[in-house]
Amino acid sequence: MEYRTLPDDVSYTRMNTEELRRAFLIERLFRDDAVTMVGASADRAIVGGAVPKGGELGLEAPAGLIAAKSFLERREIGIANIGGEGTVTADGSRFTLRKGDILYLGRGVRDVRFGSADPGTPAAIYFVSFPAHASYPSTLVRKDDAESALLGTAAGANRRTLRRYIHTGGAKSCQLVMGITELQEGSVWNTMPPHTHNRRTEVYLYFALPADQMALHMMGRPEETRTIIVRDREAVISPPWSMHAGAGTQAYAFVWAMGGENQEFADMDDAPVARLR
Repeated sequence: MEYRTLPDDVSYTRMNTEELRRAFLIERLFRDDAVTMVGASADRAIVGGAVPKGGELGLEAPAGLIAAKSFLERREIGIANIGGEGTVTADGSRFTLRKGDILYLGRGVRDVRFGSADPGTPAAIYFVSFPAHASYPSTLVRKDDAESALLGTAAGANRRTLRRYIHTGGAKSCQLVMGITELQEGSVWNTMPPHTHNRRTEVYLYFALPADQMALHMMGRPEETRTIIVRDREAVISPPWSMHAGAGTQAYAFVWAMGGENQEFADMDDAPVARLR
């Protein structure tokens, strides 16, 4: 597992493009027949991806979790599938994940394996994990069963459907909150107005972007913004001090996941557009 100590809210202002990308952008998460992981100092998040084509892939405790006997010994995890139909086996219980489904696994699950129903159209397994102080039941939330809301306006180019899967009113967790947002055709802006939430870290995974298209992820303090160009199936770590918003060259989708002190979705400080620089 690669581990990153993230810059603070002052040092990022002195970083060039490549330095910003190395610190906050996660590329090449989805590799055939491999589990890829990146750990971050912010709230001790771990972000990962897997594409099981040749058989099942086990989720092992990486070297960074030195004393852990299993990955979820003292952690919880949200697992989203953004590819072909996939499977997750947790301590012998088998879950089938279609595209857009999310599975929650709690602290104490020992054996986790990822698979694909059809290796010709493999699953694309994406996961985000945070430390956990208690155990909650394994819960699969289908895309159609997630709590959904239609947000934004066509005039603002941000008409989008936000689905909440792991949250206080859905699958229970210690601190993980997770969902998927899909933009309608003709809309490109996400998370408007921008905001910060000093009590939790957020990770964005952008997907459903053609290879020749991109998204611009805005980050930093509202008075000192930076932009990171993101391609399909790349993720950005957003530390608690950073605002986050973005726009694409066409409609796209993203998985958002948060972990920290508070699970309340509305626990945020707005950063009005007029304030941005």
